Amino acid sequence: MRFKDARESGVNDWQKMGAARLGREIGAGRLDPVELCDGFLNAIADHDLAGRIFARTTPDRARAEAKAAAQRARDGVRKGPLDGVPISWKDLYDSAGTATEAGSRLLEGRVPDADAEVLAAASAQGLVCLGKTHLSELAFSGLGLNPMTATPPCVNDPDAVSGGSSSGGAASVAFGLSAGAIGSDTGGSIRLPAAWNDLVGLKATSGALPMGGVVPLCPRFDTLGPLTRTVEDAALLFAAMGGRRTDLSGATLQGTRLMVLETSALDDLEGPIGDTFDAAIRKLEAAGARIERHRVPAVAEAMPLSAILFAAEAYGVWRDTIEARPDLMFANVRERFRGGRDVLASDYIGAWRRLDELRADYLRETAGYDAVLLPTCPILPPARARLETDVDHYVERNLMTLRNTRIGNLMGLPGLTLPTGTPSVGLLMQTPPMTEGRLLRLGAAAESALA
Repeated sequence: MRFKDARESGVNDWQKMGAARLGREIGAGRLDPVELCDGFLNAIADHDLAGRIFARTTPDRARAEAKAAAQRARDGVRKGPLDGVPISWKDLYDSAGTATEAGSRLLEGRVPDADAEVLAAASAQGLVCLGKTHLSELAFSGLGLNPMTATPPCVNDPDAVSGGSSSGGAASVAFGLSAGAIGSDTGGSIRLPAAWNDLVGLKATSGALPMGGVVPLCPRFDTLGPLTRTVEDAALLFAAMGGRRTDLSGATLQGTRLMVLETSALDDLEGPIGDTFDAAIRKLEAAGARIERHRVPAVAEAMPLSAILFAAEAYGVWRDTIEARPDLMFANVRERFRGGRDVLASDYIGAWRRLDELRADYLRETAGYDAVLLPTCPILPPARARLETDVDHYVERNLMTLRNTRIGNLMGLPGLTLPTGTPSVGLLMQTPPMTEGRLLRLGAAAESALA
C-alpha cells in the first residue's frame, strides 16, 4: 500500500510498521521518504500527548534529510536499509543548532554546534531526525517522571509513568510517532521504558558506541542504544549508530543453553510478572533452549556498591551546575544526586576495585551459557500522581524499578528486553561484554518463540 493510499484510507499502517519494514517499503518504491516524514510530523502535530513526548521537533532538518533520501531512492543509491526512515532522539544527544537540554531547566537554552557522533553516523546512513524526546531530569531516574519539563505517558496506562530515563523515546515509538528511538542507559534507562511500553530495547556494552556529544550522567556506566518494535529494527539501528552489523538470518534457540538468574531479581514480582516470566521460559524451552537456574554470588555482593558508585560519579559530574541553581531541579532527583556528596574518594576507588573483581567472577560463573535471563522489571508502571507528591513512595518505586536492569550495568553487560505479550512486562536477556551480535541473534530467535 502506498503512503497516500494508507493515509487516505485512515489505516495509517505506516505508523506501526517499524523501521526495517519502512526501509523495505522505501526500497521497493512503495513509500516516498518525504511523504513519510511529513506523515510522522503531522501525526506528532495532531497528537494530544505529543507535547509530553517530544521536547521539540526538527521539521526543517527532517524534511531536508527526507528529500535527500527520496532522491537517492529514485537514483538507486540508497545508503542502507534505513535510508529515509524517521526516528526520534533522546534530548541528551547534541544536535547542531537545536537545543539539547537533557530534561533539565539547568540546561535551558543550551544549543550545541555539532551533532553527537552517533547522530552524525546515523544521519550519514540516511536516517531522518524527527526531533528530540523528553526524559527524566539529567537522565537520573528509572521512572520517567519529570515535573520540571514533561512526563511522557505510558502506552498501557494513561495515568502511569512510562519508565525512564528514555521515557519520551519509548512513547514516541509506542504511540506511532516515530519508527524507532535512540536512548541511553546508565541503570536501565533504555530497557525499562521499552518494557513498560511493549517494545524491544537494546542496551549496548559501555564503549561499543561512541559517546562524543552525549550529555553524560555517569560516564563509566553510560551506554547507548535503540528502542524499537522488533529485534531486526534494533540490530539495524545499532549498526547505523556505528555498531557492528548483525546477520539475523537463521537465528535459532535450538541447542542453546540459557540461565535464569536466581537472585533478588526474582523476588517480589508484582502482579502478572512472575507467571509471565515462567510462561516465557517455557516458550523458550519449547523452541529448543535448555534452561538452567543458578545463583551468582557476585551479583548479590555488587548490588550494594550502587549507592557509592552511581551517586558519587553523577554528583561529581554535575555538582557545580546543580549547586549553582538547585531550586531549578525536582527535589527528588536533586537529592538523589546529593547522595554522592559525602562519598569518600577512598570508598569510591575501593568500590570500583571490588566491582572489577566481581565482574570477573560473574563472567566465570556464567561462561557456559549463551545468555542469562531475568524479568526486565519487577514492578508495573506506577501512577504518576502519587510519585509527584509522596517522596518515600518515589524513592522506593525508583529503586525497585531499577533493581533488575542495574545488574547488567554493574556487570558491564549488553542487555536486550523483549515484549512478552503481557502489557508492560518484559523479558531481559544478557550476554558477555561486546557480544551484541550474539545477543541480537538470540533475541531474534526468542522474539519468534514468544510471539
